[in-house]
Amino acid sequence: MLHNCSSREGFVQMLNRWYRQILNHPTYRWILIVGTLVYFLSPIDLSPDFIPLLGQVDDAVLMTLLVSGLFQMISDRVRPSEPSSSPESEPDAAKVAQAIDVDAVSID
Repeated sequence: MLHNCSSREGFVQMLNRWYRQILNHPTYRWILIVGTLVYFLSPIDLSPDFIPLLGQVDDAVLMTLLVSGLFQMISDRVRPSEPSSSPESEPDAAKVAQAIDVDAVSID
C-alpha cells in the first residue's frame, strides 16, 4: 500500500511539473489557459459535477494548477533578476576568516 502511495505522489508531481512546463512555454501557454477555463466551465468532466464533492475535485485541481502556475510565472517576471557575481565583488576567504576569528575569554 505504501508503494502505491509513493507512485501516486510521483504521478501528481509529474503532472504538476508537466503543467508548469507547458504553462511556461510561450507557444502553448494560451492554449493551456483557454483549455483549462473551457474544461472548468464545461458540464462535461472526468468526474461529473452532479456527484457531490467528487464532481468538483477535478475542477479544483485544474484551477489550483492554473492559478499557482500563473502566479509563479508572474512572480518570476516581476522579481528582479540577480546580478551575476564577479570575482571582484566576492570577499576574499582569508579576510572573512580574519573578521570572524575571535579570542575567547572565560569569565569565572
